[in-house]
Amino acid sequence: MCESLVMSWEEVADRCFRRRYDGFDVNTGVIAGRLGAVLIDTRASVPEGLELREQLRELGFKAPVAVVNTHGHFDHCFGNAAFDGPFWGHLDLPGYLEREAWRTLAEDDPDWALQVEGTPVTAPSRLVRDTALIDLGDRIVELHHLGRGHTGHDLLVRVPDCGLVFAGDLVEEAGPPCYGSDSFPLDWPITLTRLLGLEPDLIVPGHGDPVGARFVERQRDAIASVALGIRETYDAGLDPLKALRSGDWPYDPALLLHAVRRGHLQLAASG
Repeated sequence: MCESLVMSWEEVADRCFRRRYDGFDVNTGVIAGRLGAVLIDTRASVPEGLELREQLRELGFKAPVAVVNTHGHFDHCFGNAAFDGPFWGHLDLPGYLEREAWRTLAEDDPDWALQVEGTPVTAPSRLVRDTALIDLGDRIVELHHLGRGHTGHDLLVRVPDCGLVFAGDLVEEAGPPCYGSDSFPLDWPITLTRLLGLEPDLIVPGHGDPVGARFVERQRDAIASVALGIRETYDAGLDPLKALRSGDWPYDPALLLHAVRRGHLQLAASG
């Protein structure tokens, strides 16, 4: 198990909790209702997931009635096997877990990939194309896929009775947005605009502290600036490395290589 300083549960809205872990600086979430609790994300390994399961007892739950994966990156779902489900995720998540998740992990964190080699990762069986609802008896939990961004299968969780959204890695507070080899930089600002259209009062990001809509607006605008730079450098015929040396990027260019490569490929494919 990753040796990490674990914070206690923080109630960020009515019967909605998040717990932030030092390891990978990741957030998990819990939404409580009369019929039980929905758990959002399961951490980075089965031992970490088992620790999370024990920590649910602090909120009065032996196990969640539903587990939602915001996306398929290891730090959000490799603890799935510690839980019995049912598991909810985007329609494309099972295929991603089967074909892409381990490759992405090996690229992003090869040391952790070795530590968790052979980990069983339970794939969701309750699949969401656009929107789904989970009934907790006295409140409804909404699941939305608003478009591609951090991945092609991002799923956010909305609690309409308190204006709260768990956004996964579509929103980042602990650092700049993470453009990986499976990101969609041209789509991301559109997806965030749709998130803002839900008029959230508070957003829990995948990493870092909760933020308000104004923070997301600023991040959306910066991500839109990245998308514009990708289009301009593609139209200018620049390869990704030359593109990063030109222009005025809102983030460290060293963090944007995947973004530019992915964006240029998407533009080339669209003709």
